[in-house]
Amino acid sequence: MTLFWVVWIAVIVQRLVELIYAKRNERWMRARGAVEHGRSHYKWIVLVHGGFFAALLLEWLTGAGALHPFWPVFLALFIVVQGMRIWVLQSLGRFWNTKILVIPGEKRVEKGAYGKIRHPNYIIVTLELIIMPLIFQAYITLLVFTLLNAFILLYIRIPAEEKALGITGGSDPVNTD
Repeated sequence: MTLFWVVWIAVIVQRLVELIYAKRNERWMRARGAVEHGRSHYKWIVLVHGGFFAALLLEWLTGAGALHPFWPVFLALFIVVQGMRIWVLQSLGRFWNTKILVIPGEKRVEKGAYGKIRHPNYIIVTLELIIMPLIFQAYITLLVFTLLNAFILLYIRIPAEEKALGITGGSDPVNTD
């Protein structure tokens, strides 16, 4: 099995496990009165992230991708980012989710990764969308999905999340509910 298949399958399995974890957390939060925000854009996030894995696979299978000469460095960085991902999940605990769910009256989590950086999970996702294609020289995937992710995060997701959490400066440039 090549490095591509090991990394690609491992990350997909990781994402599926995270979705199960998120669904469990969602049930727990909804049982406590959580309100969902940004429902209208959630499908676009799912499409972009699913499309990323499909595009990376397509670019690899068509021969456009190949291991980067510095792939060990990029792979090491990717592994460090996965450690950061675990830190984010542990920091939020039962509040970690792929959706914007807010329990009325509950305080924002400001410990761990969230005590240091405003949106650590989004930084990690962005790094993953850059580093994974770099490992395999999948430059079309890197460019397209980095730009799509940046647009969704900067103009849609982060403003919707900040508005839902009552963070000063959060705006709602698009209909996010």
